[in-house]
Amino acid sequence: MQFNEILILMLNMIILMVGVLISVAFLTLMERKVLGYIQFRKGPNKVGIIGVVQPFSDAIKLFSKEFFIPLKSNYLYFLMSPIFSLSLSLFIWMIIPYLEGLNFLGLGVLLFLCCLSFGVYMVMLSGWSSNSNFAMLGAIRAIAQTISYEVSLIFLFLCVIFLILCFNLMEFKFYQEYVSFWVLLMPIAMGVFVSMLAECNRTPFDFAEGESELVSGFNVEYVGSEFAFIFLSEYSMILFMSLIFVIKFWGGISLMSLFFVKVMFISFLFIWVRGILPRYRYDKLMFLTWKIYLPFSLNFLLLILMGLSLNWN
Repeated sequence: MQFNEILILMLNMIILMVGVLISVAFLTLMERKVLGYIQFRKGPNKVGIIGVVQPFSDAIKLFSKEFFIPLKSNYLYFLMSPIFSLSLSLFIWMIIPYLEGLNFLGLGVLLFLCCLSFGVYMVMLSGWSSNSNFAMLGAIRAIAQTISYEVSLIFLFLCVIFLILCFNLMEFKFYQEYVSFWVLLMPIAMGVFVSMLAECNRTPFDFAEGESELVSGFNVEYVGSEFAFIFLSEYSMILFMSLIFVIKFWGGISLMSLFFVKVMFISFLFIWVRGILPRYRYDKLMFLTWKIYLPFSLNFLLLILMGLSLNWN
């Protein structure tokens, strides 16, 4: 690889990370505005025109706050776990194909699932290293929830992958040129969306940060910049999950503006669900994934495999 190619690669990565972070900033603004109108109030409207500068004010506030480290915490893990969490959520964007500089990963879906599973360790380290009972309890609940829904999410993804017999994200565009998988696999798409809500710890499955029960969950001891890193990683994963959903069910990757409108709409659904649904009970959450989604995904996967075997014969 020549020096110019390495330079273009690094430049693309920097532009990508800056773009993701700016998108996360305005996603938080959209969430606060949408929740405000759902609850019959305006949301942020003082800083800048209709509150446009509010995310940057929040960033300045978070990164300029006093940095506090609990006395009995595991110092190194306590500091590094939010940084690793943000790095992982930015690294996962590398699987998206680009026109120049970045390679098309033939096993992009597998890398996505590996990074998704690795995020559990960051939550575990954050809760354990805080040396707080509340943080540890929140981390245990978050780990149990994430691992449970990852199982059904993987099987639901396999239902779509077996239809195209490829792990490359670019292939989804070619197979959805005339009809999208949303029309053919609507129950699978709905199950994937609900599993994504649980993976991102979003309402009604926000047990990792159940403030009324756990005093903010696994991140209770974090303040300032460390809390901002956890916050950024969570919202960048919401954007990425929306992107993956659109790629797999709503027409694949495209440079048309309609593609980005679809991604924004799925991100809006994440916020809309938070505004209209109360938090689930924890035992019902586990019942939903192990007794409903897992059998449903396995049966649908077997149905698709049977159809493919008949077609091959």
